[in-house]
Amino acid sequence: MFEGEMASLEALRSTGLVRTPRPMKVIDLPGGGAVFVMEHLKMRSLNSQASKLGDQMADLHLSNQKLREKVKAEESTVGQAGSAEPQYVTQFGFHTETCCGFIPQVNEWQDDWPTFFTRHRLQAQLDLIEKDYADREARELWSRLQVKLPDLFCGLEVVPALLHGDLWSGNVAEDDQGPIIYDPASFYGHSEFDLAIALMFGGFPRPFFTAYHRKIPKAPGFDRRLLLYQLFSYLNHWNHFGWQYRSPSLGTMRKLLK
Repeated sequence: MFEGEMASLEALRSTGLVRTPRPMKVIDLPGGGAVFVMEHLKMRSLNSQASKLGDQMADLHLSNQKLREKVKAEESTVGQAGSAEPQYVTQFGFHTETCCGFIPQVNEWQDDWPTFFTRHRLQAQLDLIEKDYADREARELWSRLQVKLPDLFCGLEVVPALLHGDLWSGNVAEDDQGPIIYDPASFYGHSEFDLAIALMFGGFPRPFFTAYHRKIPKAPGFDRRLLLYQLFSYLNHWNHFGWQYRSPSLGTMRKLLK
């Protein structure tokens, strides 16, 4: 869990676009368990810095796309030398396993976003629900829903974007220097995924979304895909906290089937 969080913080920090606590070391404890040491920041709830965070998250989500444009420009230029700059990431996934809450997430690289998201996010959560609850209605709704998922991405090009991966209001803050994000479960995925949970569980101040969408306007079908990404969060909460999240999980699946 801590190693995945450390790798996530390092990846986010390496862009120079967002601020996180500086990770220092994961230490194995002699009696079992571990400790994750990171920079102490005196944080308060996100408020006056919400618009700035929206700007920064949009820049983060666009950063890999800009690397792709740079690669294309360099391909048309003769005699370009290699550099130690960040490399364009062509696939969806991450170089290590991460955890969202206490549930480990497989981040095996995939060429196709709907395949990655269906297999390593939704199916993984539904497998746990099947194991613990054997919920017949969840099984039936999922069998109908999964064949319809490609329709949500018709005509949409999804460029891999470095994500926070668990961007709810409890994982962002600010101090006198500006906004801070922490407790990530990063991977390269669809930028819209980060916005889904940002609208749940208390949500973010409106200026965050205004600033974000100024740089990344909503693509056609945005609202339905947001439901799909929120489904992941409801399933994840069902697996963490139990039956009270069954109803929103199944309700979201029914909405997506309409």
